[in-house]
Amino acid sequence: MERRSFIKRTGASSAFIGLGGLGLSACSGSGPKHLTILHTNDVHSHIDPFPEDHSAFPRKGGIARRAALIEEIRRENPNTLLFDAGDIFQGTPYFNFYGGELEFKLMSMMRYDAATIGNHDFDNGLEGFLAQLPHAGFPFLSANYDFRDTILDGLVKPYKIFQLDGLKVGVFGLGIMLKGIVNDALYGETRYLDPIEMAQEMSDILKKEKQCHLVVCLSHLGYEYERGELPSDLDLAAATRGIDLIIGGHTHTFLDRPVVRKNKDQQDVLVNQAGCYGVNMGRIDFYFDKTGIRADGATIDI
Repeated sequence: MERRSFIKRTGASSAFIGLGGLGLSACSGSGPKHLTILHTNDVHSHIDPFPEDHSAFPRKGGIARRAALIEEIRRENPNTLLFDAGDIFQGTPYFNFYGGELEFKLMSMMRYDAATIGNHDFDNGLEGFLAQLPHAGFPFLSANYDFRDTILDGLVKPYKIFQLDGLKVGVFGLGIMLKGIVNDALYGETRYLDPIEMAQEMSDILKKEKQCHLVVCLSHLGYEYERGELPSDLDLAAATRGIDLIIGGHTHTFLDRPVVRKNKDQQDVLVNQAGCYGVNMGRIDFYFDKTGIRADGATIDI
């Protein structure tokens, strides 16, 4: 991918987001600040690029290309965070053979900062997920999967706060209802909590109590549903307050740029999803100054 093409695509979308009452004066240091967020979702154990004759994604994707791109962006802006919105497992023989070990090791080498749990990440059961956790050099976040009565008790946190250049970025995770799409035996005594309620609780903690300048949700709920039978990322944006960015997964939705929706306070929320299989990566650049936040974002072809 040529750098000129990359720069052109990253300027594809622009929106203004309110700071939720917390001004830049609360940051240490002075002057404007620049934060970059990179994200993937539904990679499904795709380690290698697709072959040249693939009907949908010829010569696209691949861990090595993604890693090189991530390092280039980090050199451009050291204040960069890297996230994944779930379904890391299942989809190629790499998962069948290694059970997720390879995926977690490679993500750790790329220095992912956090991930949430997708429904396919339960495909080897709670025991299979637990067995691979030592290979993950990054935390898993989920606010609406209650693991207290399972072997994952205490190993998955609801949120994490990252501090970069005086900015506090609060990140929490959400997962889709498992019943009906995952065999009951695979998730055991995991309790599913209402994602909208938990999202508001997390947002209140991060924005009001912890005074985060940016609140990010890693969601494996899905972008949108025709009949509205399940809560989606668009529903989440409209039904809550305090969330600035929703990074989505599950529905394999290819967005060219983040979508802007109004929350309950009529403030802007960015919603983005980067398709699937590692053929794309989302990039959103946040620019902070005393007047608010400007966000430019686009999806990058790999």
